[in-house]
Amino acid sequence: MQPGNNRVSATDSPYALLYERHAAVILIYIRRRLATDADAEDILLDVFLAVLEKEDFLLLKEDEQLTWLYRVAHNKCADFYRRARRRPTISLEQTMEMIPFYADEAREPEQIVVRRDEQRLLYEQIATLPVQHQKVVLLRFGAGMRCVDIARMLKLREGTVRGWLSRALNLLRIVYENEREDS
Repeated sequence: MQPGNNRVSATDSPYALLYERHAAVILIYIRRRLATDADAEDILLDVFLAVLEKEDFLLLKEDEQLTWLYRVAHNKCADFYRRARRRPTISLEQTMEMIPFYADEAREPEQIVVRRDEQRLLYEQIATLPVQHQKVVLLRFGAGMRCVDIARMLKLREGTVRGWLSRALNLLRIVYENEREDS
């Protein structure tokens, strides 16, 4: 902080200095591994959020810090590709080709009733989950939030959020399989 100035500058923070010193090289490292700049920048933020979570990070020597940053960046990139493999994406062109077909079908009165019944059943089943699972499911799928953002919001570890989400989805899957067998 500058004398006589009551504002705190971002450059006064050791974390800000660390970011200024290493962010560019870590971003280059990540960009070489990912297809888009936006994904690379998201991963870079995740890396530096991990720094904030590691209490003794500032006690490491500078070369140890850089090694740790590279290792975390590598792991975050690997996690990115694992998630992408589990959730295959569809191109925008493919989606646009499917919209007219589904748009016409979705307007049919029978489809509207079926969709409402399915939504009612889903909400009823979500309500039977433990409260923490309900929150995670609704934030993930209702609000479209990423697990890392949910973890930050609920002040939990990302692994905890992922575990709760996985258990909730497995419970819902079992309920729907039982529902189909009963029908």
